[in-house]
Amino acid sequence: MSKFSLDVLNRHVFAYTGTRDPDVILGAVFGEDAALTRVGGDILASHLDPIVGAVEEIGWLAVHVTCNDIAATGIPPRWILPLVLVPRPEDEALLGEIMGDARRAADELGVSIIGGHTGYSAGLSRPLVAVTALGVAAGRKPVRTEGAKVGDTVVVTKAIALEGTAILAHDFADVARQLGLEDDALEEARALMDKISCVREALALADSGATSMHDVTRGGVLETLLEMAQLSGVMIEVDADLLPLPPVIERFAKAFEFDPLRMISSGTLAATIPPDAEAEVQSRLDKLGVPVAFVGTVREGGGVRVKSAAGETHYTESRCEEDELARLWLRYPRD
Repeated sequence: MSKFSLDVLNRHVFAYTGTRDPDVILGAVFGEDAALTRVGGDILASHLDPIVGAVEEIGWLAVHVTCNDIAATGIPPRWILPLVLVPRPEDEALLGEIMGDARRAADELGVSIIGGHTGYSAGLSRPLVAVTALGVAAGRKPVRTEGAKVGDTVVVTKAIALEGTAILAHDFADVARQLGLEDDALEEARALMDKISCVREALALADSGATSMHDVTRGGVLETLLEMAQLSGVMIEVDADLLPLPPVIERFAKAFEFDPLRMISSGTLAATIPPDAEAEVQSRLDKLGVPVAFVGTVREGGGVRVKSAAGETHYTESRCEEDELARLWLRYPRD
């Protein structure tokens, strides 16, 4: 599944959003994944995310991915409502498996399943799971994508292309073997799925004064940084050689011929922090056992400048419709 282009979104989606409700703090804005609304004396963060680019453990993945978006506002997720659609009425066992996986993820995060919807549709070739997640600020100051400031340090957690590589190892194992990847690489890549949640580090970064945060989903870290730069009215400069890229992900990228910068990577968090917060961020994430890389700086200008030993490229246009995993689904269609 891919997103529509920003041009299509502006003409056919955002043209119909917007509200005069004074309790809407943050509504539908490209690049901002969670809505913020006043409810009583508190702030409610809400988000909806679908998953169709995976099959194995799709219910577990959908819960974690959606809760990541709530946590990227610095607000803990608390309640979820899953929508689960399977292809046929005979897929009862599949429905139960998906819901069981969703419950397992909910238990891991300490969130409650409070409703949702289940059903089947003959138009589907594989399951579709969408989860709505909600959380209340309870005194926390929300962090938005648009908050990056000139002089801030850019940080990236864990590794880029994390989720996409794990999905390839789970759902494209036959292709991976044909491309020369052995069982040890498949096992190591599958284990990356255990790193999909970024809730703990998002809350820690918010407590450390993060000015902007965004989990790395479709379009990869490059699209994520472009959205942060665009909304903040700044240029983000990163050193590609500092971006965390474990050898197993590099092996998958070479075998499947995908660009790690553009591969979906739920579990990876991109953030900007004041320079004087670097030591605190390092200490907090070390205590959580979460790797963090300080990869760049926020500067005046626009877009994302990616530097490496091989040279530099300045990206200025959002390409949210482009994602490497979606491209590989087309190249290697599943039954």
